[in-house]
Amino acid sequence: MLVEDEEPARRRGQQVNGEVSSTPWLAGTGDSPLRGRAAPEGSRTEVTAESWEPGPALGDGDATPRGTSQRAGQREEALMGELSELVREVVKSSGWWERHGVDISILTCSFLLLPAGFLCLRSAQAIPFLVGVLTLGVVHHTLTVKGSHLASHNALTESKSWGKVWAIFFIEFCSAFTAEQGTYNHVKIHHGYTNIIGLGDSSTWKVPFLNRYVYMFVAPLAVPIITPLVALDLLRNVEWKTALRTFCCMFLGLYCHYWLLLHVSGFQSPWSALLCMLLTRSLLAHPYIHVNIFQHIGLPMFAADRKPKRIHLMSLGVLNLPRNALLDWSFGHSLISCHVEHHLFPSLSDNMCLKIKPVVSQYLKQKKLPYNEDTYTSRLRLFLRRYEELMVHAPPITELVGIQ
Repeated sequence: MLVEDEEPARRRGQQVNGEVSSTPWLAGTGDSPLRGRAAPEGSRTEVTAESWEPGPALGDGDATPRGTSQRAGQREEALMGELSELVREVVKSSGWWERHGVDISILTCSFLLLPAGFLCLRSAQAIPFLVGVLTLGVVHHTLTVKGSHLASHNALTESKSWGKVWAIFFIEFCSAFTAEQGTYNHVKIHHGYTNIIGLGDSSTWKVPFLNRYVYMFVAPLAVPIITPLVALDLLRNVEWKTALRTFCCMFLGLYCHYWLLLHVSGFQSPWSALLCMLLTRSLLAHPYIHVNIFQHIGLPMFAADRKPKRIHLMSLGVLNLPRNALLDWSFGHSLISCHVEHHLFPSLSDNMCLKIKPVVSQYLKQKKLPYNEDTYTSRLRLFLRRYEELMVHAPPITELVGIQ
């Protein structure tokens, strides 16, 4: 079960309504209005914290024999090992097409759509022009979000050398960000310390001085501008050779987009071309920001020295959204409907995450572990209603108690 760190019942080792914490940021909050909820309103969390058998508080030396804590840890490791073996069998039975080919084909199709998008922008008529904007916007986000995400996990190929090449291409050339820092922050920090306060707690997405409507509906339009600026600032933390390579790739990627708009799409002025760049690069910025906060913030948060084992950490702190044709194509299954599966097995491609989804969901439900699911609109309403708690104030720490 889950209780907040401040609860006196934790020290007594008793169950308190299966409470979970919210995940706000910055200033202290005291008691959170989200206490007592195993999942946000409207969610379809299959098995919540209340399902777990009560027991003595882990970490309380006067109430819990050391052997009990060790046995609990061994059981959790055994659960993860058992699930890993089930997933390994699915992967072994899958050919190259399922492991990598499907996602590579989606990225290839996106590249092939680029000429059509730029040529549609030549039209003086509204409908073809809008088709061009939509085409380039979807292609841009497919390459920068799906491509960069898969490349950062080396999920496009089984070769580490080619994985490095694809990471530089998708993250630096297409996305105008730094591959080293992007991969480190996402793979090492966010995945390594998912929902751990001060590390992988998604606080990088929080801008507490903005009000809820500006943050949710206006600020995403600035993502194409903010991204390269943040990347340039991060270059101070890498070697000069890496910084030079990253700067050249970023500049080349942005300039190619600008040059094609002028010479292929026929824009007459630099400002109109830059405005079109901003429009296409921010086309799906709203769901991009929303997805990044919906799937972790509002779920349990833990202290680094008292975090649960991996299978509990990921089942508690990650949420799946329903399948959506546009977002599945542009962002990938691992960021939308298979985010739980992705956090448990991050090296798998989007298509493989979709394939193992029935195995993972059935196993977690069978073992009475949480399997969090919620709709996009439900999460949007939740964040608009409780923006101050979720995105401004400091999150209370959640602890696991008595996992039997």
